[in-house]
Amino acid sequence: MPSSAKPRVRFAPSPTGYLHVGGARTALFNWLYAKREGGTFVLRIEDTDVDRNKPELVDGILASLKWLGLGWDEGPFYQSQRTEMYAAAAMRILAEGNGFACYCKGAAYAGGDHAPDDTEDEEAKEDIPAGQQAAHAEVKSFKAAPCPCRDFSDAQRSEKDQAGIPYAIRFKVPRTGSTKFEDAVFGVNEVQNADIEDFVLLRSNGVPTYQLSVVVDDIDMRITHIIRGADHISNTPKQVLIYRALGAESPVFAHVPLILGTDRHRLSKRHGATSVGSYEEEGFLPEAFRNFLALLGWAPGNNEEYLRTPELIEKFSLSGISRSNGVFDRAKLEWYNTQYLQKPPVEEVVPYVEGQLKRTGLWQEKWGTTDKAWLARAVDLIRPRTRLLGDFTTWARGFFTDDFEYDLEAREKFWKDEKIPTLLAKATAALEALPDWNHDACDAASRAVATVEGVKAGVLINAIRVAIVGRAVAPPLFDTMVVIGRDAILRRMHRALEYLTAHPGGN
Repeated sequence: MPSSAKPRVRFAPSPTGYLHVGGARTALFNWLYAKREGGTFVLRIEDTDVDRNKPELVDGILASLKWLGLGWDEGPFYQSQRTEMYAAAAMRILAEGNGFACYCKGAAYAGGDHAPDDTEDEEAKEDIPAGQQAAHAEVKSFKAAPCPCRDFSDAQRSEKDQAGIPYAIRFKVPRTGSTKFEDAVFGVNEVQNADIEDFVLLRSNGVPTYQLSVVVDDIDMRITHIIRGADHISNTPKQVLIYRALGAESPVFAHVPLILGTDRHRLSKRHGATSVGSYEEEGFLPEAFRNFLALLGWAPGNNEEYLRTPELIEKFSLSGISRSNGVFDRAKLEWYNTQYLQKPPVEEVVPYVEGQLKRTGLWQEKWGTTDKAWLARAVDLIRPRTRLLGDFTTWARGFFTDDFEYDLEAREKFWKDEKIPTLLAKATAALEALPDWNHDACDAASRAVATVEGVKAGVLINAIRVAIVGRAVAPPLFDTMVVIGRDAILRRMHRALEYLTAHPGGN
């Protein structure tokens, strides 16, 4: 590990797709480690693939990181603006005898590397069954046929150059010995050099490969710890060789396990959303998502699950990362979201509800000024029954607007009795006559009407609930009536009576 007072880590997505769950967890682990150790979190955009990179995808990645709360300390740095550094490093390796010129046809496109997958479309990736998890964590080599250019004489190279044949620069892998590195998660890994192909560093069209650019950047940015997915382990021996050729010490490597679906195959679109942005749109809270992601492949050493972000930072360590693949359980993620909607102080939840109300056109400016206390009270009443932010503007829509529909199932269940119009009319009159509008007064007035009319209180209570929020299920009725307020409640009661006049039986 390079000497450094504090660790420097990096997240380096490629803008060939939106930020997906696996990439988000990689970013989170790097961020947590930097925060825990008082280090630096660097953001680098690996955008040398001009055919696949899209500027709008960069914006999407940055937006997702910001939503997750993973602020970076340096960057973003763009590889597309650093190509001269890569070319210079390749020429140095060539000049010092650690590389050779390759004139083979197709060298402009040769790679022999595994590009970063922090933003790729997971649907196209090969499934990895649970039984292959251990094997996947080992270094594998897929050696291509030896390149004849390695053994060219000076005269042969001169002939190619004089003919104007462009060349790529390949790394001259030692033909004997082995390359070893220690991984903070998987332990010591060693691969025989004879099993590593002479991989391309710089293509003949001048474009660097992933193997070269990532090492040059990590050296230049003084990265001390590389925390990334386990599917990069096979790249590491090649990168260790490049570090040595450039006279640099290798950083600490920590490869984190993969994320699988509940069927134990690699997470893909068939398991549901994989893009971080889609979870934001669905109404998940960023801290809930952070908590959930952190425990996919890492554990604090006990059975704790609900961990606020300061606790995650305090407890996070590389030693807590598991060698076993994590399983993405949608139901568990939703459980975390309910915890973060219900447990924190209501003041922390209100801004997210405000955003949801604004997105759906229900926001009223007074809720952000004179009626802040009212909004907090409403959110606090609703949130014990919520799962996603969208609940505040779907089943709880009636708390924020008169513009809601009466749910069909609720009408059929609680408005079918022919006595309902009479009951609602008398309840409306009783509520209008109340000198004070509070829980006990609304409760007493409603129950008194039920008693006089000879029906169970629940019959009237359920009918009123449908009238004022349009749903069969909602927070306790009289608390709801107090929060919504006298004027709105009475207005809605009269509206329900008009509806029942036009639609007997609630049909």
